[in-house]
Amino acid sequence: MSMKMLSLAALLLTSAAMPDAFGARPQAAQAGPAGRCAALAGQRLGDGIEIRGAAHVGAAAPGTVSNGFGGFIASGVPAHCRVEGMIDARKGADGKPYGIGFAIALPDDWNGRFLLQGGGGLNGSVPVPLGNVAAGDLPAIARGFAVIAHDSGHKGAVFDSSFMADQRAALDFAEASVRTVALAGKAITTSFYGKPIAHSYMTGCSTGGREGMLASQRYPELFDGIVVGAPAMRTGDSNLAIHWAQVQFNQAAPRDKDGLAIVSQIFSASDRKLILKGMLDQCDALDGLADGMIMNRAQCNFQPAKLQCKSGKADGCLSKAQVTALDRAFAGPKDAAGYPVYAPVPYDTGIVYTGAPVPGYLPTGAPGIFGPAPRELTMDLDAQVQAVRADAVQRLTDTHVWTNLNTFLGRGGKILFYHGVSDAWFSSEATWDYWQRARTANGAAWDDASRFYMVPGMAHCAGGNAFDNFDLLGPVMDWVEKGKAPETIPAWRQTPAKAERPMCPHPSYAHYVGGDTARAGSFECRVPKR
Repeated sequence: MSMKMLSLAALLLTSAAMPDAFGARPQAAQAGPAGRCAALAGQRLGDGIEIRGAAHVGAAAPGTVSNGFGGFIASGVPAHCRVEGMIDARKGADGKPYGIGFAIALPDDWNGRFLLQGGGGLNGSVPVPLGNVAAGDLPAIARGFAVIAHDSGHKGAVFDSSFMADQRAALDFAEASVRTVALAGKAITTSFYGKPIAHSYMTGCSTGGREGMLASQRYPELFDGIVVGAPAMRTGDSNLAIHWAQVQFNQAAPRDKDGLAIVSQIFSASDRKLILKGMLDQCDALDGLADGMIMNRAQCNFQPAKLQCKSGKADGCLSKAQVTALDRAFAGPKDAAGYPVYAPVPYDTGIVYTGAPVPGYLPTGAPGIFGPAPRELTMDLDAQVQAVRADAVQRLTDTHVWTNLNTFLGRGGKILFYHGVSDAWFSSEATWDYWQRARTANGAAWDDASRFYMVPGMAHCAGGNAFDNFDLLGPVMDWVEKGKAPETIPAWRQTPAKAERPMCPHPSYAHYVGGDTARAGSFECRVPKR
């Protein structure tokens, strides 16, 4: 264990008896939350941890604080001390400044709980510490949690990978920052309040979901409960699968004068409407209600061939090339030996979406986050698979392989997974595959500690034609602290009209049994027929 980790661990053990561990004077503590907060500015904690700013923030009214997803937090945010700091500030091998930037919110009315908020993309900035991932309308800060967020050790745009040139920055992103920040955050929290943390949690989606998996696998003593959303757990494979799918689609495209695919013309607007109608005709009513949503994911076996023209291409049907491209792209790539490189991508209503921020799985021809749409007609799949396998940072970053969680589970740890079925970046089937393998590896202990929730229609982490507002933080707390295992989770949406629906542990699904379709009580969770 490093000296820094030893010093943090020692502070965690002793800070409950050290209310002035930051150097704050007793009179500052007597001045109340604002005084104690102001006393933190400029302090140093342990080895290499600097407090660069501390300010008391007054309570914010409901609907006035951004949730980071284009909306506002319905509950408002309570008064809290916001602390900003840096861990191990240094100059990297490339001459750039590095260090793990963080921000922690310490509410005046603390409930004794701590939460690490997961990141997104390649991180690079410190998000507002709210703890609002999968928390419904009541983020962790509004419940009284101390919440910490961080940049994982570098500054930069969300998909700027140049920091990988620095060894420590690469290691911090891949895994180390999760433990470093969690320990620092716990030390700050216990020191500020002068008493120990009762329970520790982590929530995150995408990269934050990967970080949550990482914590359960590599640092099983850090958290009591974890919520994992749409984890970026094997991005080399998923990015390769997206590229491979694009090549399959390109083979159905018209060509320009140079013989390259005209990607924007692979599927017309009418083709997309046809594919959506075909999916709904074949799968929508399997849940007892034809409402434009495919809730019974496990039994949906959409067959594009049923939409194929008898010959050629005409309005109202797909060409043979389009059908072949759909079949191959959604099945996913296989290597030369026939082994899957990545999981299949499920057919869901969001695949035809063409808008922002992330279009559906069907190509539009518009530039993506990594540049212009690929236009080539072939690719050396096995060479690219080998390149992914040989990427050292990728191998350390990936979290889809390790399934032995007996230390985490043995401590009573609980972990909930969720994934949008219309996620165009990461297949929900890949996450479900991990969950099943973890169940096999851990036996009955897994059923006593984990649930998986598919979210039909939901895009990457949020959005889409979906009931994408739900609270998993409360249920994981109840499981950890009260022994109450979650089953049906209430979910809701505001558009196109306010409605509720139960979210069921996969493979069960919300089946309509009669009554008002906007009310959750009109549905029940059913296990699909075999």
